Amino acid sequence: MTATGSAYRRGPFREGDRVQLTDPKGRMHTITLTPGKQFHTHRGHVKHDDLIGAPDGSTITNTAGTEYLVLRPLLSDYVMSMPRGAAVVYPKDAGQIVQMADVFPGATVVEAGVGSGALSMSLLRAVGDTGRVHSFERRADFAEIARANARAFFGEDHPAWTVSVGDLVEELPGAVEPGSVDRVVLDMLAPWECLEVVAEALAPGGVLICYVATATQLSKVAEAMRDFGSFTEPEAWESLVRGWHLEGLAVRPQHRMHGHTGFLITTRRLAPGVTPPMRKRRPGKGYAAQEGDETTTPAEVPPGTDDAEWTSEALGERVASEKKMRKLARGVVPPSPR
Repeated sequence: MTATGSAYRRGPFREGDRVQLTDPKGRMHTITLTPGKQFHTHRGHVKHDDLIGAPDGSTITNTAGTEYLVLRPLLSDYVMSMPRGAAVVYPKDAGQIVQMADVFPGATVVEAGVGSGALSMSLLRAVGDTGRVHSFERRADFAEIARANARAFFGEDHPAWTVSVGDLVEELPGAVEPGSVDRVVLDMLAPWECLEVVAEALAPGGVLICYVATATQLSKVAEAMRDFGSFTEPEAWESLVRGWHLEGLAVRPQHRMHGHTGFLITTRRLAPGVTPPMRKRRPGKGYAAQEGDETTTPAEVPPGTDDAEWTSEALGERVASEKKMRKLARGVVPPSPR
């Protein structure tokens, strides 16, 4: 049995393939091969017909004498250039999620916050055709763009993927059996609101991993995990990637780097009836102040206590306009049939 999408990852270039052209300065252009079409820049053009049938890893020279390296884009290349309505999970974070959550072939994974589908494709790669990724997205337009992006990359709808439009808290109990989920990945504004339904769905020992953008979100979800009482002590980290310049003896770090993109925090589901061991160190008294405490004035209530404060705009995220979403939806082109 051929794994989904593998036929599109090897062999000569064919009609409908996405290929990546890299010029001598390292600038990359991704095109979909279509008979009769041409790829134009301000310095000449390349005929698609000259690429169809060529082997992966070829070079081609345009009409102005500029030579391009031609390769199929890797998944990491694809997610950084695909149409997007929401910010994508960067490849460096997607790799951490798949590895640190131990997403394995055949696993049942629940994902909430599909966005543009970047993380979904990494999860589908990891679970394979025999696994299951059940994704939940509140916005129907985001879900549709994610489906189209995944379909364009894999060449068809992935058999392991189910996308549901709706709120995770409301939809998850009816979508999975209690204790049947191996891994849960939450990429959302307020993951602490979902802990009860996630705990019910996770199998004992199952992993919950959350991707959050700010330290305030990280702090709140960590304390919520501890207070819930059915999870192990959470662990949190971030990954920073810095490339290196390699040219002769000039070997040095690049001036630009992929710095902070988000925090990851992970915990595991305890067996029913088991409580976590007592922590040796407790959080400071300042965190314990709650709205219901009569001795606490409104000015002393910690920021973020009110769930209504947690919006994309408040966390500094760019929110795609309805006009942009309509343009993206029109621009999604399904792959040519094979």
